[in-house]
Amino acid sequence: MQQFQKRFVLFVLFVIPLVAYLFFASGINNFGRLPVVNPEPIKAPNIELHNKITILGFLGDQVALKKAFSSNLNEKIYKRFHEFKDFQVVLYFDPSQVQAVAELKAQLGELVDLSHWFFLPAAKDQVQEVFVALSPADQLDAGGGSNYVFIIDKDRMVRGRTPDDSDYPYARYDATSVADLSKYMVDDVKILLAEYRMALKKNNGR
Repeated sequence: MQQFQKRFVLFVLFVIPLVAYLFFASGINNFGRLPVVNPEPIKAPNIELHNKITILGFLGDQVALKKAFSSNLNEKIYKRFHEFKDFQVVLYFDPSQVQAVAELKAQLGELVDLSHWFFLPAAKDQVQEVFVALSPADQLDAGGGSNYVFIIDKDRMVRGRTPDDSDYPYARYDATSVADLSKYMVDDVKILLAEYRMALKKNNGR
């Protein structure tokens, strides 16, 4: 009886944890990938998206009214992830807004290093084409802007939550909502970064 108890204790202490480890290790790719949600790579004017993890957004011609948008994006996303060398934030704006963008950059520059922020002038018809590819069910506002931002991976594919997640909209994040960025986007960027780290370790281990 005592011999059986000893063997049982050894089984519980060593075998079960090993089985659990192997189970989770083998399933990590299934649990740790952020879904690809568009069929084609995104083409965006005046910026290189390939081999970059990009947060893409649209300021339009109302930059002065986008302070909450920019501040939230800076505080909740950029500050957390900007030290990753392949990470960038790309915001398009209407060419009429050069002065307003300069003022916005000056304000943000007092808070954080802006070396991974890119503010790009582009006509509305140019960004409209990009936006439709990102989120076919939505439209830019009258000024060519949007409160939504998107995650683009290194292969220029849109990544994010899938439509079957009833608590979250389709692959887009409302930058005017602190809760939206904190509850969803932070986790999704973490998942994508972990995915690339895992791939790098796997390649280096060969």
